[in-house]
Amino acid sequence: MSNTSRDALFEKTAAALGYSFDGELLVGGKYVPLLAHGKELYISGQIPRVGNTIVVTGSVGANIDLAQGQLAAKICVMRALALLRRQLGSLDQVAKILRITVFVHSAADFTQQSEVADGASEILHAIFAEAGVHTRTSVGVSQLPKNAAVELDMIAVSL
Repeated sequence: MSNTSRDALFEKTAAALGYSFDGELLVGGKYVPLLAHGKELYISGQIPRVGNTIVVTGSVGANIDLAQGQLAAKICVMRALALLRRQLGSLDQVAKILRITVFVHSAADFTQQSEVADGASEILHAIFAEAGVHTRTSVGVSQLPKNAAVELDMIAVSL
């Protein structure tokens, strides 16, 4: 296994995606984006927002394709990881990613929700290796907040 820090892998992934996850991560309601309960960390649903812009909107299988849906899932998971990093000081303090739930704004006949969610899972495996192996549910929905293409929540455990 590489001894590259998870934070360096996060930054490399962000650069490859072409987005920065620095600065404030906006939330859209009266809730907290992350709640710690002992070593368990619950991350509220993240949409593909960078700064003030939802960068992937619409319905996967209608006006956006699978690759754009996967990009949306990647941005969502990077937001969740940015929140973890701020909470813990470093992604190296994450013991395990336990679970993600991926909601895909889907066309009525779109059935590749799992393939959309693979975009997020691939990033977790790349950054966390074995600690990034997680359980997952992917669900097709008719609409998401702000017309986002994907929403993702996460449960992790700290060291």
